[in-house]
Amino acid sequence: MTQPMTFPDDANGDVLRRLQRDGDPLTQPRDVDFTVVFSTETAAKEFAARFLAMEYRVSVEQTNCKLELPWDVLLVKHMIPTYAGICSFEDELERAAYDLGGKNDGWGCIAQNGK
Repeated sequence: MTQPMTFPDDANGDVLRRLQRDGDPLTQPRDVDFTVVFSTETAAKEFAARFLAMEYRVSVEQTNCKLELPWDVLLVKHMIPTYAGICSFEDELERAAYDLGGKNDGWGCIAQNGK
């Protein structure tokens, strides 16, 4: 049996530890959903258009999950969920969202069983 990976003590590390605890070896590529939130539909759609142009799957929806940032943009990236890869993509999203007043609101994926 392989030794479990260790991750930093932060939100991304917590999600990866939870996946690993559920039996995911974190070695298989899969769709990872990233959410970025915005205060206006216009900003959300402008942000989404940037990533659609790069051929990501993107959707825009008013979810009102965050009162001050009610517009969610969901981006799907097919990747192996490594800590460095997740953090790097979140940094890219944060930089792209900054001028539009957006911010990252987490990520998630379906656990793989490794079989």
